[in-house]
Amino acid sequence: MNIIEIIISSMALASDAFAVSLSKGIALNKIKIKNCFIVASWFSIFQGLMPTIGYTLTTILNKFSFSYDYIISTIILLFLGIKMIHDTLNNKNVVNNSLNFIEMLMFSIATSIDALSFGIAYKLAYNSHNALICFITISIITFILTFIGVQLGTKLGNKYEKKSKIIGGIILILLSFNILLEHI
Repeated sequence: MNIIEIIISSMALASDAFAVSLSKGIALNKIKIKNCFIVASWFSIFQGLMPTIGYTLTTILNKFSFSYDYIISTIILLFLGIKMIHDTLNNKNVVNNSLNFIEMLMFSIATSIDALSFGIAYKLAYNSHNALICFITISIITFILTFIGVQLGTKLGNKYEKKSKIIGGIILILLSFNILLEHI
C-alpha cells in the first residue's frame, strides 16, 4: 500500500470511531482536553491494536469462521444507541458523562472490529513490511478524528442538550445498521 491508500483506509476505519466520539462528546457537559484525550486514546489504541492482532494471527484466525464478527459491533452499537435515547427521554444521565472503563471498552471494541478484519485482509493481500507503518497511521488518524469528534459533540451537546443526545443515539443506531448492511 502506498501512503495515500494508507491514509484513505485509515480515515475509513476511523469514521465509525469518529461518529461514536461525537456521540460521546454530546453526553459530556464541558469540553475538557483531558476527556478528549481519554476518548481519543481509547479509540486510537484499539484501532491500531486490532489490525495488528489480525495481521499477526491471520493463520490462526483463518481456521475459525469470523464471517459474523460484524454482529458483535452491530449489537453493541445498537444497544448503546437505544440506551442513549431511552435514558434521554426518561431524563436519566445519558451515556453518562464519565469515561468509565466498561463503557469505553465496549465502544472501542465495537468500532475496531472492522480494523481486525482489515489487518487480516492486509496480511493476505500485501504481506508487506510496511504493515507497522500502516497500523500506526490508522491509530494516529483515529486519535485526531476522535479528539475532534468529542469536541464537536460537546459543543452540540451544550447548544442543543436533549435533542443532540437523541441525535447521538440515532447516530449509534444508524451506524449499527450500516455495519449490518455492509456485511449482508
